[in-house]
Amino acid sequence: MAQPVPIAVASAPTPRYELRVRQLGPADSEYEVWQLPSPATPQVTAPTRIAGLRGRNLDVVEHRVLRTLARFGLRLGSSTRGQKDQRGRTNAKKNELALTEDLALTLGLLFRALAPMRNRENMRTVAEGIAAMQREEAAYWLGMAMHRKRPRRVLAALRMLLTEPAARQRAARKTPRVEEGKGASEWRHGAGADISALA
Repeated sequence: MAQPVPIAVASAPTPRYELRVRQLGPADSEYEVWQLPSPATPQVTAPTRIAGLRGRNLDVVEHRVLRTLARFGLRLGSSTRGQKDQRGRTNAKKNELALTEDLALTLGLLFRALAPMRNRENMRTVAEGIAAMQREEAAYWLGMAMHRKRPRRVLAALRMLLTEPAARQRAARKTPRVEEGKGASEWRHGAGADISALA
């Protein structure tokens, strides 16, 4: 009796994301999250920058970012920062790592939230709050930060919610619940709830 032939099932296309790390000089790194074109996201026709972080604000959380990458088996390549090319110019070494959507969500939101901050203690508190978020919650906030008319207001509300205990309690009552599985679609396609009551 002939044995049945296994039928190969093609996996569904998934969104593509990338972490780009540039070493611009001694103690000067820049981390950026990019979304790349993919059949899963036909509206993305060219590489799109989601967020980036550099300088003293990156220094506060770089160790946290590297630990997160390591948990997913991702490590940055060796750096050649500070070396000179044939024309005597300093190299800007670039590393590129493919990211899962979950990682892109977390890092993208983290970089956007921390970029304008100055208080190091508040920065650590915000980073811890974002790291503790569920996937749908991170997608909800990043979607609004990317697609709302006033993204600074969105991020200011998020920082307040994560740094003020009383605000966190109010947020638990006011923040709309995001149905499981909908968050990632919302941040990619620009949906999201109005948070004017929280700002």
